[in-house]
Amino acid sequence: MSHAATFRNQVLQNSPLTPSPGSELSAVYYPTLPERSVLGQSLDTTLMPITPRQIGRYDRNVKIRNEYVAFEIEKGPFDCSKELAPVMGWELLTHPDGALFFYHPYKRVFTEANVRDPAIATRMGKAAEKAYEEARNADIVLHPSNELVLEFMDQDNKYIGYYFVDHDKRVIFWFEAHESHYVIFGVRGVERKAHVRYALESQYWKFIEQYPNRRFLPKDVVVRLKEVVMHAHAEYITDEKSVSPFASDETASILSLMDLLMGSINKDHEHSIRIVARCMKRITRASFRNFSGQPIARLDAEQSLYGDSNTCPKTILFRVMDLIMFGSPDAHSKALRMIRVDSSIIQMRRYRNFIDSLNGEWNGYTIFSTVMLAVDISFLSVPIVQTQTFAILISYLSTLCAVGSLVVTLGFARQVYDSQRYPHRRLVSFIL
Repeated sequence: MSHAATFRNQVLQNSPLTPSPGSELSAVYYPTLPERSVLGQSLDTTLMPITPRQIGRYDRNVKIRNEYVAFEIEKGPFDCSKELAPVMGWELLTHPDGALFFYHPYKRVFTEANVRDPAIATRMGKAAEKAYEEARNADIVLHPSNELVLEFMDQDNKYIGYYFVDHDKRVIFWFEAHESHYVIFGVRGVERKAHVRYALESQYWKFIEQYPNRRFLPKDVVVRLKEVVMHAHAEYITDEKSVSPFASDETASILSLMDLLMGSINKDHEHSIRIVARCMKRITRASFRNFSGQPIARLDAEQSLYGDSNTCPKTILFRVMDLIMFGSPDAHSKALRMIRVDSSIIQMRRYRNFIDSLNGEWNGYTIFSTVMLAVDISFLSVPIVQTQTFAILISYLSTLCAVGSLVVTLGFARQVYDSQRYPHRRLVSFIL
């Protein structure tokens, strides 16, 4: 049996998310639907292909009523089963992060739309049926393990995004040809399906990360993760140019979790599944960026696949500032160009080491500027200095430089520490 079929077979045997092999859906599920004339449209609903990266779970900006009212708890044993009961066939599930989403076990559909509203539930049901019909019309054979994700894409809820999930091949797909920047990640020179497969697998693991509930953790996936991380950890010991997507401290942390994850194999542990899915997403994404398995692949962190020189012409302003700052800007620029290869950061360890050294340097400047500021103020308070104009001007100029150095250093430090406002890729692009 192929190891890639583990998810499907284990779910078929153990999970209520998939119909059992002997049920009426054990072959192929296609709902009986009315005829339609416009591709992907049903009444006022339009289906559009999306990817897991386009699911806006963390960007919904939904607010809770800002009003305190003491909740009255009814007498007797506490029971909230009615609120957690399936609604029109939709089961309520809670993500390990706490997000609520819904799953229809018969139609095998995930959605984060509030299907507790009967109108939305009806819309999603029709959208699911339409998606399955389009797949049938496109001569796509769907297996019982395939799943469907639906998501509202606009405020008017007119456009519904969709994608199918193939657990057998561990990829996502659509019933129509689709070009998506969310799949390619801006990588240039993509030409082969065998290469794109890594990008689609990365999206698959993103899906598992978003919907880890009611699944079983396959052994082959955990073993694969362990082997990849163990190899990356060994590379950091022997090779400074590793292309691993994990930093050295991250590999050590992940390896410390492997024994715990091995204990979750073939069990319905959504937290463990999400951990594995998040790591596998980064591994497959890095394989895609590095052209793994292609005739020309990136084998070390300094290798450019496009022949980019990583050098930019130095402006007159840059040369002047470099002279004033005793060559510090040019030194930092060269260090950053060793980190930023083909417009991306290949090895996170180099980036973190650079930022740590930069923070240490800036902290040194902060201390030095503070000391110089105190010395200048003290010098100005000496009575004999107050009668010497030239000494006063020099002291004021030194004070101004110390304050300027302090302000600039604190400003740079804020850009580093504010990781939400300035992620590392934007920071490198800004400095370059």
